[in-house]
Amino acid sequence: MRGLYPLIQPNQTYELSVDSIHTLYIEESGNPDGIPLLFLHGGPGGGSNAGHRCFYDPERYRMILFDQRGAGRSTPHASLEENTTWTLVKDIEKVRQYLGVEQWVVAGGSWGTTLALCYAISHPGKVLGLILRGIFLGRKEDIRWLYYPDGGAAQIFPEYYQDFIKKLQPTDDIIESYYDTLTNADEVKRLSAAKRWAIWEGRISTLHLKPNVEEYFGDPHLALSLSRIECHYFKHQCFLEENYILDHINAIQQIPGFIIHGRYDVVCKLENAYQLSNAWDNGKLQIVPAAGHASIEPAIADALCRASDLMADFLKEDKL
Repeated sequence: MRGLYPLIQPNQTYELSVDSIHTLYIEESGNPDGIPLLFLHGGPGGGSNAGHRCFYDPERYRMILFDQRGAGRSTPHASLEENTTWTLVKDIEKVRQYLGVEQWVVAGGSWGTTLALCYAISHPGKVLGLILRGIFLGRKEDIRWLYYPDGGAAQIFPEYYQDFIKKLQPTDDIIESYYDTLTNADEVKRLSAAKRWAIWEGRISTLHLKPNVEEYFGDPHLALSLSRIECHYFKHQCFLEENYILDHINAIQQIPGFIIHGRYDVVCKLENAYQLSNAWDNGKLQIVPAAGHASIEPAIADALCRASDLMADFLKEDKL
């Protein structure tokens, strides 16, 4: 199993105002003359971090990361206003134009795969290839799998699920109840709910529980943006028509891509990746045997690095 690429610092950082409310944090790293690659973080609301630069060869790629509306270092933090899938798709185009990129590889994990696929469907001519990890298709069944007692995640991790719902009444709808609390004026209740929401996701993201997972996902800055924005999106069915991605998959049939999914991914069920690969002629599926959801899983990280190398090789050959 190979290691990650070295942790490098950004060459440039930018702040891009995309409307009267939101300003995005953007960074570039790697080779300024390399293959442009846009990385889309998960959540929604998760934000990018330095480790996301380590899956791509810095000598071959011009890596572009940005924090989506309300996430990470973008402002205003945890904002739900004018924050939808389609405003994010428009933001991606604004970032591309701002940086003078003609075409790019688009990579993403978890929610980042949803956003990458929606962007590619809307702008197929701008996408050289896709590198996707932990497929989330944004359907009702995918949301139910993760948050409701009759979904798969609750049945696999019942003790963690009880911690997630312990403040709710038996008759409460999970998403609606959390939404009410996460948008409540009571800061103490809001933060408490945010931590429960984020820690639930963190606990089930890896095959083996990481010792610092509650500290990491319980950090107020991350917990608030992750919980509020995720709950906002999932309350509104990700602002997508049901089964939107698979119903519009013909728009990206010509785009080459890698689909990487852990066999024991409990956050996003493996069936999502399988259905996507069956519908997408040029989407190559790799099921990683001993792995869960997170990109920090060693076998997932290995698969991502190999996929990005293969994509660079393919694009080089394609231009010869």
